[in-house]
Amino acid sequence: MGDAVDVHQHLWSDTLVDRLRARSQPPYLRGWTLHLDGERPFEVDPTAHDVAARVAADEADGVGSAVVGISSPLGVEDLRSTSAGPLLAAYHADVEALPGHFRAWASVAADPDLDQLRHRLGTSRYVGLQVPATHLTTPAAWERAGALLDVVAAQGSVLFVHPGPEPARPGARDLPAWWAPTVGYTAQLQAAWWAWHAAGVRGDHPRLRVLFAAGAGLAPLLRERQALRDPEGLLARGVVDPHVYLDTSGHGPRALESLVRVVGIDALALGSDRPYAAPLDHLLDPAATHAVRVTNPHRLLDGAGRHLEGARP
Repeated sequence: MGDAVDVHQHLWSDTLVDRLRARSQPPYLRGWTLHLDGERPFEVDPTAHDVAARVAADEADGVGSAVVGISSPLGVEDLRSTSAGPLLAAYHADVEALPGHFRAWASVAADPDLDQLRHRLGTSRYVGLQVPATHLTTPAAWERAGALLDVVAAQGSVLFVHPGPEPARPGARDLPAWWAPTVGYTAQLQAAWWAWHAAGVRGDHPRLRVLFAAGAGLAPLLRERQALRDPEGLLARGVVDPHVYLDTSGHGPRALESLVRVVGIDALALGSDRPYAAPLDHLLDPAATHAVRVTNPHRLLDGAGRHLEGARP
């Protein structure tokens, strides 16, 4: 078994699939065809969500533990609890039944039950809360999320900012299938990254650990551009927040090496977005590779360390 920790995977359970098939409004499944408001119909590969096959694939790639989350582009977290409840109940029940190879990100509805979230984050299965980037794209949005951040910080857990659903636009279904992941998702993440800094969230939550998916849409590479408009700002001075991490999903060595030049190697944590891509196996040199695949994910989840060790069979 490898020592690497993959902090970003998705695994669709039978119960969640059944709940999606029972719906008549997006998000819903017809067979294995997924229908969303802002994207073309997507053919889900059921073999990609087989639990035993996933564990075997991870182990073949040296990944000893993986953290799974709901697919936020579905839009489940945008629904109020009356609609989101059955979907979120299915997701949470099924990830809690997974073998010890897996940890999970909790999710909440648009009207969150904070007590329920607090309870989940206090158990050994969950390492933190996953929130769609679409909920955090302005400083005011981060401020509105204050109650959620309070719960996550108090539990010593991690906040995971993941791409959310793409809005329905005229002609959206005529766009190529790669459009939303390449254009829409990265724009969401960039906005959430810059809104985090503009809102000064760190001042209210000095120890909160935050993970941005997909390198925050490469937002840190725009630091020089931002500094032209804010030459005296914190970012212009090159200050790196040691509690903010970027996962490696969706990017290859060239993009990731560019991120390292801006935020340093300690900010990158292995995230594959599996089953949509395989885990990064090499970056720069053996020491950097070990940092990204092993050291940094463990440090990110430190404080949730019992979540990595305690539920392992």
